[in-house]
Amino acid sequence: MSKTPNVVLILTDDQGYGDIACHGNSVLNTPNLDHMYSNSVRLTDFHVDPMCSPSRAALLTGRYSARTGVWSTLTGRYIMREDENTLAEVFSSSGYRTGMFGKWHLGDNYPYRPQDRGFHDVLTFGAGVVGEIPDYWDNNYFDAQYLRNGLYERFDKYCTDVWFDEAINFIKDSESDPFFCYISTNAPHGPFHVHSDYSTPYQDLGVPYDRARFYGMITNIDHNIGKLHRNLVELGIEDNTIVIFLGDNGTSAGASVDEEGFCTDGYNAGMRGKKCWAYDGGHRNSCFIRYPEGGLTSGREINSVTAHFDLMPTLISMCGLRYPDGVSFDGLDLSPQLMHGRPGDNERILFVHNQQLDRPKKHKDLEVIMGSWRLVITEQWGLGLRELFNVDIDPGQSSNLFEQYPEITSKLLKEYDMWWNDISVRFDEYSDILIGSGTDEHTKLTCHSWHGEKGLYSQIHVREGMQDNGYWAIRAERNGLYKFELRRWPIELQIPICEGVPAVTGIPFVDDVPAGVPLAITDARIQIGDHKQNTNIDTNDHSAVFYCNLQSGSNRLQTWFSDESEHEMGAYYVYGSLVD
Repeated sequence: MSKTPNVVLILTDDQGYGDIACHGNSVLNTPNLDHMYSNSVRLTDFHVDPMCSPSRAALLTGRYSARTGVWSTLTGRYIMREDENTLAEVFSSSGYRTGMFGKWHLGDNYPYRPQDRGFHDVLTFGAGVVGEIPDYWDNNYFDAQYLRNGLYERFDKYCTDVWFDEAINFIKDSESDPFFCYISTNAPHGPFHVHSDYSTPYQDLGVPYDRARFYGMITNIDHNIGKLHRNLVELGIEDNTIVIFLGDNGTSAGASVDEEGFCTDGYNAGMRGKKCWAYDGGHRNSCFIRYPEGGLTSGREINSVTAHFDLMPTLISMCGLRYPDGVSFDGLDLSPQLMHGRPGDNERILFVHNQQLDRPKKHKDLEVIMGSWRLVITEQWGLGLRELFNVDIDPGQSSNLFEQYPEITSKLLKEYDMWWNDISVRFDEYSDILIGSGTDEHTKLTCHSWHGEKGLYSQIHVREGMQDNGYWAIRAERNGLYKFELRRWPIELQIPICEGVPAVTGIPFVDDVPAGVPLAITDARIQIGDHKQNTNIDTNDHSAVFYCNLQSGSNRLQTWFSDESEHEMGAYYVYGSLVD
């Protein structure tokens, strides 16, 4: 190999293993992904997390997601710990130019943003889906304000087209510098918004409306992957560029399943479960790795058990990067298998769990993987089952062998217990949101990052005035007087707390959004640690403003809005800043 390779890492959202033609989906049209499948090395028993933020954390750190503080998409547990080393930081420290385009969902505030974690060039949005609560108000997939290195910039074309076009511009601008380009699409995650040119062909085949749009979003991704490949060829860098494609969890809309996780409609490649489920359908996914100069073009398959967190140590090896000090990876370096055809470890054990909670629970929705064996515990779905499967003879995970192989079940349960004891050491820690860091005019806190048993995520929840509450884990950067503005609506709207907002209708290919209801809020309260304040709300007030002297360090912040009937809810948005 003549010189340092470039890397393009493509991660799609909610596109499962079966959501691609080359994996047997007879309806989907994905010619460019099919071409990559035929001209890459394929990891056939490849696993991610069952949810998006955890998969991203594991992918970018080489470590189990729960070890990084990320095990949920809500309740502040999507914010990756500050002391984690990211793949971008490793590439950057080795002289690479780094760029990230699309979905981040590992923290919206300093020091958790992608530009704080090793990426030089960033174009992203708030939270996990365009139009979620931390995102710019009323963003949609066709017309949105995105954050370029922390500053808003408007784009009036389809989101996936934006991510790939900006990534291609980044690659062109890199010139002679090696680059690491991370393209993380929010598609095909819902809402299922896409131009009818992509969805109508599937509707014409009789595919249900939402699935047709979901498939249309995948076809658009495929179109953009083809555009990316053509640009790499035209720039003369295709041979020296490692291109990796994978999905972040099982399918969300490509298949419907019954209460036990068996497919009832659509296509899931014969697997049980889908997104969020502990069965293989929740977390087994695609991984194609193409690198012409390294000989990774043959369509060769690696059938040993592999995972998303293997990619970081693998890329460190393949690209000759500086190994980060003091880091212990959970992932394995796959380069001997990829580059030299060496066999994998058939006795390797992986652990997958789904924890959409503020604090993880042991024995909740998990799968322990060892070769072809799968130990599954499914408490969340009410099944209350402990099951053992051998996917070599039973890929659909329908025949429970738990009682027939006590030695296997005992071994895997013991391994899980040891893993849990190791992984749970820091579960009580928070990734504090910094106030008064000086990096921005103010720190924007949203109910998306409330700690508690529930979590709000959609701007529709704000429009509906959904009653919920929780607390933020914050950290004052230094001693001083701090200002906190409690708002129902984000600051860009400049609308009084009590007023509603109009519905959004008539946008082509975008679902209508209901009007935001007025609320008769009369009082506001705030508590930071033991400090409490309250104030009355006038109908014309845009915010409730509080000042508080804080010592540097960690605290809990909670807010309340209440009406004349004493109904209470938290402030959906709080803007905090250091005054003096």
